[in-house]
Amino acid sequence: ARMKRFRRHGHDSQRDKLKQELFQFNKTVEHGFPHQPSALGYSPSLDLLAIGTRSGAIKLYGAPGVEFMGLHDENAAVTQVHFLPNELELVTLLDDNSLHMWTLRAHNSVSELLEVGRFTLTGPPGAPPSVTRVTSVLALSSGELLLGTEGGHVFVVEVPGFRELEERNISEYGPRRNLECVEALQENPRNPQQVLIGYGRGLMVLWDLQKKCAVQHFLGTQQLESVWWMEDGITIISSHSDGSYCHWSVSEEDVQSQPNKQETPYGSFPCKAISKILQLPTKQGPPYLIFSGGMPRASYGDRHCISVIHSKTHIALDFTSRIIDFFVIREGKPWSTFPGEPSALVVLVEEELVVVDLQSEGWPVIQTPYLVPLHCSAITCSHHVSSIPLKLWERVLATGELQNTHYSRKPWPINGGKNLAPDPPQRDLLLTGHEDGTVRFWDASGVCLYPMYKLSTAGVFHTDADPNDNMNQGAEGEWPPFRKVGCFDPYSDDPRLGVQKIHLCKYSGYLTVAGTAGQVLVMELNDEAAEQTVEATVVDLLQGQEGFRWKGQARLDVRHEPVTFPPGFQPFALVQCLPPAVVTAIALHSEWKLVAFGTSHGFGLYDYQQRTNIMVRCTLNPSDQLALEGPLSRVKSIKKSLRQSFRRIRRSRKVAGSYPEINARLDAENLQDMELAPVQRKIEARSSDDSFTGLVRTLYFADSFMSDGGHSTPSLWAGTNGGAVFAYVIRLPPVERRMEDKVTAHPAKEIQLMHRAPVVGLAILDGRGAPLPEPLEVAHDLARSPDMLGSHHLLVVSEEQIKLFTLPKVSAKTKLKLTATDGSRVRRVGVASFGSSRVEDYSESGLVVLTNLGDLHVVSLPAIKMQVHYPCIRREDVSGIASCVFTKHGQGFYLISPSEFERFSLSARCLVEPRSLVESSNSKAPISTSNTNQTKLKKDSGDAGETPDPFCHLKASNNKMAHSDHMIRSTLEMHFALSEPYSTPRLCCHVLSSSAFMFCHTTVPLSALCTPGN
Repeated sequence: ARMKRFRRHGHDSQRDKLKQELFQFNKTVEHGFPHQPSALGYSPSLDLLAIGTRSGAIKLYGAPGVEFMGLHDENAAVTQVHFLPNELELVTLLDDNSLHMWTLRAHNSVSELLEVGRFTLTGPPGAPPSVTRVTSVLALSSGELLLGTEGGHVFVVEVPGFRELEERNISEYGPRRNLECVEALQENPRNPQQVLIGYGRGLMVLWDLQKKCAVQHFLGTQQLESVWWMEDGITIISSHSDGSYCHWSVSEEDVQSQPNKQETPYGSFPCKAISKILQLPTKQGPPYLIFSGGMPRASYGDRHCISVIHSKTHIALDFTSRIIDFFVIREGKPWSTFPGEPSALVVLVEEELVVVDLQSEGWPVIQTPYLVPLHCSAITCSHHVSSIPLKLWERVLATGELQNTHYSRKPWPINGGKNLAPDPPQRDLLLTGHEDGTVRFWDASGVCLYPMYKLSTAGVFHTDADPNDNMNQGAEGEWPPFRKVGCFDPYSDDPRLGVQKIHLCKYSGYLTVAGTAGQVLVMELNDEAAEQTVEATVVDLLQGQEGFRWKGQARLDVRHEPVTFPPGFQPFALVQCLPPAVVTAIALHSEWKLVAFGTSHGFGLYDYQQRTNIMVRCTLNPSDQLALEGPLSRVKSIKKSLRQSFRRIRRSRKVAGSYPEINARLDAENLQDMELAPVQRKIEARSSDDSFTGLVRTLYFADSFMSDGGHSTPSLWAGTNGGAVFAYVIRLPPVERRMEDKVTAHPAKEIQLMHRAPVVGLAILDGRGAPLPEPLEVAHDLARSPDMLGSHHLLVVSEEQIKLFTLPKVSAKTKLKLTATDGSRVRRVGVASFGSSRVEDYSESGLVVLTNLGDLHVVSLPAIKMQVHYPCIRREDVSGIASCVFTKHGQGFYLISPSEFERFSLSARCLVEPRSLVESSNSKAPISTSNTNQTKLKKDSGDAGETPDPFCHLKASNNKMAHSDHMIRSTLEMHFALSEPYSTPRLCCHVLSSSAFMFCHTTVPLSALCTPGN
């Protein structure tokens, strides 16, 4: 036995080595728009955009593909983000009043976002919390931070060491004058030694940092919201809570009691506050005045607007969600005498990022290459297609460009950093179905999830929406002059339009879209607009069974008149299932011109070439009353729920009462299984009385052996929620008679799984044990022809186990239990090819499984043996698990919020992740540290994943599953380059935990700084 185990160990070690070359788990990038953004920052010198969120994430974006993300340890919202002028550092303020320093540090020629320090203001003993509660932050060009507080104090803090310079603090305008909090801090653009301090009650103080005294006072009477210092250094603009703004002048006078000009843009009626204002000059002509808020309170108090006034043009940009912040990008170098003409207005609202081109006529919106709101309408399903042929790709791209004529032709204005990621090896599409009946096509090949094309299915049906509605322009002469901007529109005209299933054939260009009310549309890509009538084929899945009454939604009303469809995917066939329940499964075989569809009542087969239905199979159990109520039915049978509960109790008591008999029978029948797997959970068989047992979970087309091992025939396989598998043999007429002769389908096989666990996946393996290729894949020379000489096997994946059956006999060959071993249930399954990272032409097929615990498993084919497993999604994140979709090359996507996809990879070869370099704006050379010191520090402090000394505050969180682990790498690298190596780990720890020297820039020898015992 020992020799046998020893030999197996040698084989296992070789297999383990191969596994390392095939499998590697990484969360690589987050696609979409950050959930619940709370702060916005911009660095003109680095040309980088920063967004902070309520969950403590900080995300940086530059040129397309340049992305960074960090996560604060504290579960607190980011309230402010400030870049240090002309530096690679930025400071974040959280709502727990802590300040955090982040830096972009180059490592192996790639920049990383690292948290390098944190700081919290501490007031004198006994002082109220308002004294140190930070409300305003200003990063001075000299390199210090000014922190204005709720108590009216202004603290001066040295960075990056976060050392408070007490002798320079400004506190004489504090609580004793009852001026409330510091609302605004601004630096004089002409004199860095002067700052403007704006207090909540309206007072503004011009303070000289060098002389440490006030130079001038501006006595405002209205509550202050924001200030803006014009570039001439003379004019100051303040905005107020009553919807007005004022102009003030810097002069020799000690006090200016009245503004030079006061104006309320939207009339004399009470208005809302102007929360932020700025005015930017132009070389020739009048300046741009831009402000948020200020709307008449009674009429438009609920609008989210930013007003732009230039010369005689005045537009109120009307957004569909709350405004977080905005800034303006200017042409030219930020450090030049005249930074340049305003070129783009960047607005962060709660649900999207909108960039307005200020130089083109009409101020059109610039399309965003990233940060696209995936949830313009709520995502209801996803479908990934790998390796798109170039011809189809170009046609979809060209069709999408026709939809984007309303966007600006100007290039994307934020272009900081260099994208060093290699070009994607293939073209991949991610299709998302939405609640409003649209399907959006995304370029998922690289780091940026780029929108390509939007398809709407609503035109086939009568809805409440008026197609002539123009959402972009307000009425002529309307005041304020509103203009709708942004694409976020969460409201659906009819929830029945919601897309539930999508299947695209990349070789033929056929697309199937199935919806919430039993509608199945078959579409074809057309480069020209076409007018056509879509006729519905009504399919009764109940097959006239009596005693059933549908209580759910009515079906959609199909347009009987011709409809003009724009270029793109155009519907030419429609199947309407009755009852009009949610379509739960679809399959498309473009070579045979067939579509299979399933609901909670049964499944059918449709010939879209002849536009006729071939067969229907009702899977409804007589006790499936819930299946007849529909998803939108508000009528729930309390009596039935109680009856089912009592029935389960009785059944469990009955089982408990006859436990000895059942136990004896189990011992007799499953003795071998018990010996093979001594630690297994007992799984109770599900009752056929359970609701939705007839719901069709999966459909699958295959050309395999159904009656004998010598002749293969086309077949359709269906798996249900009750553990049943149905197989139908399909008879296709010869190609020359395809339009005349009917396609027929006959029942061939039926399997009932013992525990009645839902069937979530079906596949057939050829003689080599490889999954059968997709339709037309072999015809396009993109896959090897299946082995039809060896015996085929049917792979059935249920929620509880993976089982392999022989064909055509359908006898069980082997199985892998999941629920019995770890209690998990399969939620998502897919077949993927894993290529070796070492040997280019070696790959293996594997089954990728996601469980209800959020764990990912890779199972070998055809051996059905567990290879690797990784924790991926929190088990509490039910919607994230349900949204997961796998690719054909070992990657996957799942929703971490309504607006964001997390991308992950299980493959050691295929990895899509950001690789970027951001250089200093001064030297245009990456700021790096000594490799020697980096190595020493990492070696002395242990593994990078361990938690460092808590006093040094140099770690970043990598334990929050809702965010990617990869961008925040815990580190103990010092923020300065030391001139001699550390002598001992003990001395290294002293340095790291020393608050006085933690972040000093120095070249002093270490021995001069630290002595033993300090």
